[in-house]
Amino acid sequence: MGAQGLRKASQVAILNANYMSRRLNGYFNTLFTNEEGFCAHEFIIDCRMFKKTANVDATDVAKRLQDYGFHAPTLSWPVSGTLMIEPTESEDKAELDRFCDALIAIRQEIADIEEGRMDRNINPLKMAPHTQQDVITSNWNRPYPPEMGAFPAPFVTPTSKFWPTVARIDDIYGDQNLMCTCPPMSAYGGDDNGDKERATG
Repeated sequence: MGAQGLRKASQVAILNANYMSRRLNGYFNTLFTNEEGFCAHEFIIDCRMFKKTANVDATDVAKRLQDYGFHAPTLSWPVSGTLMIEPTESEDKAELDRFCDALIAIRQEIADIEEGRMDRNINPLKMAPHTQQDVITSNWNRPYPPEMGAFPAPFVTPTSKFWPTVARIDDIYGDQNLMCTCPPMSAYGGDDNGDKERATG
């Protein structure tokens, strides 16, 4: 890249973050901007107020992004209840806009809950992500159509859909009850005794 390439990449990363932050302004509050409202190469959107207004938290937004075809950005770091978005210099404007469109649509879903058009506990955000198994079952029992769960925007189509393979899990339980399924050390080319001898010898 060289010095000029690195400088250009940094400039584009900062430009991308500020473009997205401005597009999302009015839908989400951005934390830690300067006096002119600008951020650095990443920005943090605040989801904490939605817990009171709609029973929705940052995890719900992160999981719902999967239904729109996006891996969630950094969740609850460095501020709990937020999403830290770092677009870098790698994506084109169309992809930045698609991500913003997804977040804006999610904000509308939150508004639907806030205004009583969707249930506070069983809705596309609380039930996200939606897997193929979820939506093709003949036992669909949610108060919204499966299409709303799996294809929430015009750019999410059956031919381009990225399907999550696992539905909603209890993240806190998983973090607190880690189950290692790794093979023994001997499976990696050494034996346990030899490793111990090398470590103590």
